[in-house]
Amino acid sequence: MTRRFADPPMPTARSSGGRFELDTVLKRDIFSTIERGVWHDAAGEHPAVRRHYAGVKWWVKPLARHFARREARALRRATGSGHTVPVFALEEGWLVRGFVDGLPLQIARPVGDAAWFAAAREGLRAIHRRGIAHNDLAKPQNWLHAADGGAVLMDFQLAVCFSRRTKLFRIAAYEDIRHLLKHKRSFCPEALTARERKILARKSLINRVWMATGKQIYIFVTRKLLNYHDTEGRGPRAMEEGPRIAAALAAAPGVKAAHITDFPTPGGSFGLYAFVEAGPEVTETALRAHLASSLPGHNPPEHVQLAAELPRDESGEVRDDLLRLVALNQLDQMEQLPRTPAQQTALDAIIRDRRNLSDRVRRGI
Repeated sequence: MTRRFADPPMPTARSSGGRFELDTVLKRDIFSTIERGVWHDAAGEHPAVRRHYAGVKWWVKPLARHFARREARALRRATGSGHTVPVFALEEGWLVRGFVDGLPLQIARPVGDAAWFAAAREGLRAIHRRGIAHNDLAKPQNWLHAADGGAVLMDFQLAVCFSRRTKLFRIAAYEDIRHLLKHKRSFCPEALTARERKILARKSLINRVWMATGKQIYIFVTRKLLNYHDTEGRGPRAMEEGPRIAAALAAAPGVKAAHITDFPTPGGSFGLYAFVEAGPEVTETALRAHLASSLPGHNPPEHVQLAAELPRDESGEVRDDLLRLVALNQLDQMEQLPRTPAQQTALDAIIRDRRNLSDRVRRGI
């Protein structure tokens, strides 16, 4: 399915011509804060996302500014492709682009969905025809499974716009395709063609050199010097503290399993939500006391919810995708995710007793 967007009148790069109203903080890292809201301009109101970097450290700001301008340039060139979002405004300190209702690939998990991968391949062709190489499609969060079943490419911060189809462009486009096929191999391997399997088996020379040299430098700079980690859409607290808290909860008497996810809180931060599978004798008070003694000095989860059963997949793994939407209170998006009757039964009980009843942190700007 081809997803079509109505492109709004495009404001100039240095004149916003409108106003962004903040609704929810989605993500924060060293380079920017990602916020969801509404863009108001002469054409009306548009669901939007703002990449806000005005408040980052001074020595990071030039790089953040470069990324924002790079993303705006690529998205503007991609206008009309049907698989990207429009740019509403680019100002010093922030970029506002369109919002699409959908789920990132690591949550949507389109198992056996050959139609979605065909739409994703069409989207790649569309941006490649416009001379754009994305360069960051190995990350599943940069692929969106839209509510209408279409495929949308996200996060063009590392994209390169070419004026001609040079050899370098063809190599970059080849790597874009290969990264898409890696996701297809994970979720829909039966739909891979013989040609696609050959592409998967053959990395470009530039990629092999990058993996052996440049990537090591990149990891050192981003993780060691900048303390930046790719969190796949999660806050750093969930990635850094979550595993320790989950392990401590799982070790408590009467607990069968514990799963941690996060959610935005007022003030632009992120809270932790602990889902705990335990017997009826276990109480939240006892679990919080256990955490205080097991992990002294650590902030406990904002929410601890006990459940008789957590939803699991066929291999017995907890369904993180379902629980993340409960933690975010985005129940409307749950219809996009497949569930078995047993998973739905476990999920229904959790939804009835969920602790976060708001998915909005409203503030006008």
